Amino acid sequence: MELELTWRKSSRSGSSGGSCVELAQVKDRVAIRDSKDPHGPVLVVSRAVLRDAIRAVDE
Repeated sequence: MELELTWRKSSRSGSSGGSCVELAQVKDRVAIRDSKDPHGPVLVVSRAVLRDAIRAVDE
């Protein structure tokens, strides 16, 4: 069974491609994929893991 997900890209992402990721909500988790490879692998993590990763990069 394949889920129909609504993917969102950051408003800071430009239209020229580049290094962008897209996020989609999956129940209580977040799916993450490379915007340049929408049919490629998807990483699914908890909201807490995503929040901690963003905080670590932002430091």
